[in-house]
Amino acid sequence: MKILIVCSKHFYHRIPEIQQPLETAGHELSMPNSYDEPLKEEDMKVRGLEAHVEWKAEMLRRDEENIQPQDALLVLNFEKKGQPNYIGGATFLEIYTAWKMDKKVFLYNPIPQNIFEDELTGMSPTILNQDLSQIK
Repeated sequence: MKILIVCSKHFYHRIPEIQQPLETAGHELSMPNSYDEPLKEEDMKVRGLEAHVEWKAEMLRRDEENIQPQDALLVLNFEKKGQPNYIGGATFLEIYTAWKMDKKVFLYNPIPQNIFEDELTGMSPTILNQDLSQIK
């Protein structure tokens, strides 16, 4: 299965522990935007509002082309700053885009209790509860 991993940039350091068993199982993985430069957004903010807005818009525009060739989206939703199973705005938009494209959506942990809870529930993602063997 071709899978795009998405998550907060604060979780990028956790990707290798997920990547290894999935690749061993034969899945083909793609990494999130700016995976190779996790602090790029902070750099763009330092450059000024216009540079940050332009960069962020480009990242959002890439979502559709990144998701289209995939069979599924794997959302790594860990605890962030005391928020269990964190999913931020950009990741939510990636989930929505995948759902609109009728792609499978897997959440590593349960749906967070946040502003997106009802919408995420309505998209009926597969909750893995950290069990990657469920990805089929």
